[in-house]
Amino acid sequence: MSTLLSVENLHKAFRVSSSRPGAPKRLLKAVDGVSFTIKAGETLGLVGESGCGKSTAGKLLLRLIEPDDGIIRFDGKTVTGMAKRELTALRRDMQMIFQDPYSSLNPRMRVGDIIGEPLIIHGLAKGQQVREQVLSLMTKVGLSAEHFDRYPHEFSGGQRQRIGIARTLAVQPRLIVADEPVSALDLSIQAQIINLLKDLQQEFSLTYLFISHDLGVIEHVCDRVAVMYLGRIVEVADAELFYSQPRHPYSEALLNAVPVPDPQNVRQHQILKGEIPSPIDPPSGCHFHPRCPYVQEICRQEYPSLVEQAPTHQSACHFSSEVGRFRQSRS
Repeated sequence: MSTLLSVENLHKAFRVSSSRPGAPKRLLKAVDGVSFTIKAGETLGLVGESGCGKSTAGKLLLRLIEPDDGIIRFDGKTVTGMAKRELTALRRDMQMIFQDPYSSLNPRMRVGDIIGEPLIIHGLAKGQQVREQVLSLMTKVGLSAEHFDRYPHEFSGGQRQRIGIARTLAVQPRLIVADEPVSALDLSIQAQIINLLKDLQQEFSLTYLFISHDLGVIEHVCDRVAVMYLGRIVEVADAELFYSQPRHPYSEALLNAVPVPDPQNVRQHQILKGEIPSPIDPPSGCHFHPRCPYVQEICRQEYPSLVEQAPTHQSACHFSSEVGRFRQSRS
């Protein structure tokens, strides 16, 4: 598979007001030197705790937020610095499914108009063609024709997310950034939406960046996994390798926290020390060192580079070879 999206050294910081009156604003580094690639047809999972910069990274790819530095390339075209007209055309190929199915839909628009709006904006259909294509899309995502003239408030969360997915599909994108698309839904509905996304990927040859904090969901959806901590990627690996042999202490801790659906399997959970550091004032050296069970003096002084530890497996840890000491069985 060829590379569809590549990201090199992406940065985004926000100026944050101090709690002290008159104090200067400080920089919050939401995305701090992120690099990764996504191949055509694959699903890359971007995981980490809330506030680590996952959603910001996803919005930067589509330039919903402008990056401070770095290069984003889509199918060989440089997205960063692209003129507005070019960017509008490119957004046919790059779309987003938003986290909240309640706030991402215009409550004053009927469902048919919400799904059909992208077709009109991009000049893909007009008149009766719009209605025909919208009804086809609604069928593909599990909605019926009788829903066409209803408003978003008449639907459940799962149905609203199906509306959002249909709207995303309307322009026939190649890449979809799915930002926590099931986190606001009940577990039974989550499974339905996940299966729908996988079916649509097969039917339309879609490529996904799947953003989530839920490693259970990521395991069922993704081909590769990238882990973020305080704005930086600390590990990238094929999904099977990541779940069986993580090479970063943070990844190990996240995996150990995933519940196992077996009441007979009682595990001693590895509890991370301390609180998540502030991205405004991150620790020196490796940002994870205040919470790391493998910490040594070099960790406090030098930030480790993201380097290949094995084929298809990268980690930013001075002691990647030792990770696994606290790994717990998932069976």
